[in-house]
Amino acid sequence: MAVYAIADLHLSFGTDKPMDVFPGWTNYTDRIQKNWQNLITDKDTVVIAGDISWAMNLNQTYNDFQFINALNGKKILLKGNHDYWWSTKSKMDRFLSEKGFDTLSILHNNYYTADGIAICGSRGWFYDAEDDADKLILNREAGRLRLSLEPAVKDGYDPIVFLHYPPIYNNMECEEILSVLKEYNVKKCFYGHIHGGNAAKKAFTGEKYGITFRLIACDYLKFTPLAVL
Repeated sequence: MAVYAIADLHLSFGTDKPMDVFPGWTNYTDRIQKNWQNLITDKDTVVIAGDISWAMNLNQTYNDFQFINALNGKKILLKGNHDYWWSTKSKMDRFLSEKGFDTLSILHNNYYTADGIAICGSRGWFYDAEDDADKLILNREAGRLRLSLEPAVKDGYDPIVFLHYPPIYNNMECEEILSVLKEYNVKKCFYGHIHGGNAAKKAFTGEKYGITFRLIACDYLKFTPLAVL
């Protein structure tokens, strides 16, 4: 049993917004499927850290979730900035149950365990939030991250954090999110959201504040989940 991570699948089987129009994304769903099935077993867990589907509501996610559900392993889904279908956890859990998507779980103000570690996370928010509206969202996301970490640490687990937005980017830092990571002694943090070669060059990967950060955007990983442990 192993834990893997990837972000930004940007699936659009139920909508008309294919990513193939962007450089490097040709046949990306076939590449995701092939790489995933060659690497992941049904005993493994994969965290998908946001921007999962271009659907605008839960019903439109059906074909995208069907694709993910058919892939090997258990999948834990985290909200991204383009996941407009995201709803309350109870509604999403009910939808997954009703549609028979039994390999999918929602990470939202909670945590899961796999291979002896706690999987925690939140969407996060912009590292350069300045106006009142952005600051309000950022503080809410920091609170949600704390709600995920608090019970995991209380239950005696070493947490690994997954975010959609990067907490560090191009020498800029999101202090609100980083302070929560430090508070709970998080040692590993994985994030997505950053696309393209030039942007990826500015993404921080490595250790800072005793935390190892890794970019897991789908195109950056060449459409192959990254081993977390």
